[in-house]
Amino acid sequence: MSTRAPNPLDHFVVDRAAIRTVGTDLQRPECILAERDGTLWAADARGGVTRIAPDGTQSFIGQTADTRFATAASDTSDAFENKLTQGTLPNGLAFAANGDILISNFGTDRLEVMSRNGQSRVLYDQIDGQPIGKVNFVLRDSRDRIWLTVSTRVNPWTKAASSRVRDGYIAVVDEQGLRVVADGFHFTNEVRLDAREEWLYIVETTGPHISRMRLVESPQGVSLTDREVYGPADLGGAPDGIAFDAHGNLWCTLVMVDRLIAITPQGDARLLLDDGNPAASENLTRKMKDGTATADDMAKAQGTLAPWMASITFGGPDLRTVYLGSLLGTRIPFFRSPVAGLPMVHWNQSF
Repeated sequence: MSTRAPNPLDHFVVDRAAIRTVGTDLQRPECILAERDGTLWAADARGGVTRIAPDGTQSFIGQTADTRFATAASDTSDAFENKLTQGTLPNGLAFAANGDILISNFGTDRLEVMSRNGQSRVLYDQIDGQPIGKVNFVLRDSRDRIWLTVSTRVNPWTKAASSRVRDGYIAVVDEQGLRVVADGFHFTNEVRLDAREEWLYIVETTGPHISRMRLVESPQGVSLTDREVYGPADLGGAPDGIAFDAHGNLWCTLVMVDRLIAITPQGDARLLLDDGNPAASENLTRKMKDGTATADDMAKAQGTLAPWMASITFGGPDLRTVYLGSLLGTRIPFFRSPVAGLPMVHWNQSF
C-alpha cells in the first residue's frame, strides 16, 4: 500500500445529502458482503442472510426463520438487552472458497457455514474442550485459512462490554484445525489483513482502539507476534467494523456513538461522518471508560442513518461504493468514496 501519493481522503467528508439506501425491512444487517456483480449479502437476525440482487430485489436465505429479534420488546432496559443477546444473531460473514457463507453467530456462539440455498451446519462450537464464547467475526485469507474472533466468554456480552473485560481472543482454522493464536483483547471484534497479508489488524471495541499483530509463517502453522496499538490509543468511541482502502487508510465505524473515521497510514484518525446523538454519545463514552455503562446508556446512544453503525464494506464495480452495516437499522446506507476499497479475497473469484 503506497503512502507517498497524496491521501485521497484529504479534505473528504461524507456528504449526508448524497447518502442513499438499499434494502427494506432488514433485521440486524450487522455485516455486509459485496460481490463484483453488485449482489449484496447482509446478516439477518432470522438466522441466515438477506440477498439483495443488483436490481434491488431481496430474499431471505436460511432454513427456519427465527422471529425472536423482530418480535422482542425493547421498551425497557432489560427487554432491550434481551433483544441483543438472545436467539440466533448472525454477525460476521465471509465467503468460503466454494462460495458458501461462513457465519459467526453471536447468538448461538458457533461458527456456522451455510450454502447459498440455505442448508447450514455447525463448524465449531467448542475450542480446547470448552464452549467457544461470543463468536463475533470471521475472515478468510488468500491461503484459505479462516480467522475467527471471539469477543468474550462472559454472558450476557453487554456486561463484558461495559466492564472492559479482557478475555477476547483470536483463533485460526488451518490444516491443524481450530486453535487460539492470540488472546487478552478488549472485546475482540472485526479483523482485517493488509494488502500483503503481513499484519492482522484487530478491533478492540472496549479498548477503545485498533491493535495489529505480525503474521509469522512456519511449518507448524501461522502465528501472531509483535502486538501493538495502531493509531490513537483512544478512538473516542467503541470501534466495531474496519476495512482498508487501496491507499492504506483503515476505515472504522464507532458503534453507538455512530461515527465513521479513517486511520491514515501515518496513524492519524480523521472523522468522515458523525451521525451520533452528542449528549448520549458523551455520556456513554464517559461511562464506558469507568466501567459503569448500562444497556440503557447503550440504547440511548444511536444515530439515524445506520443505528449502531457496525460495519463498513466497499463494493460496486469500481469498489468505490461504501455500505454501512448496523445492528438496529432496517436499511443499508451507501455513498461514494474518493478511493477504492482494498479487494477482499473473494472479489476476483467466481462461485
